[in-house]
Amino acid sequence: MDIVDSSEAPGPTPVFFVAGGTGISAETLGNLMLAQFPGLHFTRRKIPFITTVEQARTVLAQIDGVTTETVAPLVFSTVSDQQIRQELQRTKAAFIDLFGSHLDTVERVLHVNATHSATALHGVGDTLRYDRRMQAIEFAMEHDDGASLRNLEQADLILVAPSRCGKTPTSMYLALQHGLKVANYPLVPEDFDSDQLPRPVKELGDKCFGLLSTPARLSQVRGERRPGSTYASLAQCSHELRRAEALYRAHRIPSINSAKMSVEEMATVIMQSSRLPDLG
Repeated sequence: MDIVDSSEAPGPTPVFFVAGGTGISAETLGNLMLAQFPGLHFTRRKIPFITTVEQARTVLAQIDGVTTETVAPLVFSTVSDQQIRQELQRTKAAFIDLFGSHLDTVERVLHVNATHSATALHGVGDTLRYDRRMQAIEFAMEHDDGASLRNLEQADLILVAPSRCGKTPTSMYLALQHGLKVANYPLVPEDFDSDQLPRPVKELGDKCFGLLSTPARLSQVRGERRPGSTYASLAQCSHELRRAEALYRAHRIPSINSAKMSVEEMATVIMQSSRLPDLG
């Protein structure tokens, strides 16, 4: 295959994420690969819930409709049904099978035939795991930004950070993807006047994990919310981050800087550092 320098590449490459279920896995794995080509541009489209051969033929027509001699779309597929997968593989586009290409290997190792069920991919087939994820999401929503202190001791993890450091999206991601009950608690200006943890989490330090950012990034994010405010000023952001870092250090609370990390990266580092199991 000829390698094209990104500076000479044509327009955006069409990318399709095709799945028998929600398409979350196809999108996640596909984007992970596309991230390795930062100089290129892509137009992305997710097509979920492909459950019949007829639907596959419709999708095939859409994909091949944008395929030309100069435009070669990429198709990332997590379709599990063999007949549907075979139909999709008839495309003129580049077809990346993220499911079937590895399923045969797993079947051989386990000596068991797979169910080829799309619903099993995200836990619907396992009622216990699915219910646990839903309970974790409800817990994260109830305990977002210190809104509720009820049953805080039941949390698997408590994210502590100054405002706008990424507490909410990280909490929701850990709940949705990993079934963890995550609360998040904001550090407000009065918390920085003391060397003690805020009263609601004072006795739960072993469950706490701190988030930080850079002053410039935090000021930018806050400025989008409250432009021109003291809250968003570089001086205020620098002060809060310094005090938060000192608080984490004094109470031996692990922390990460979220400024240049994706939610997925943050969740992975947090789980490894805190030795949290994947319950989702």
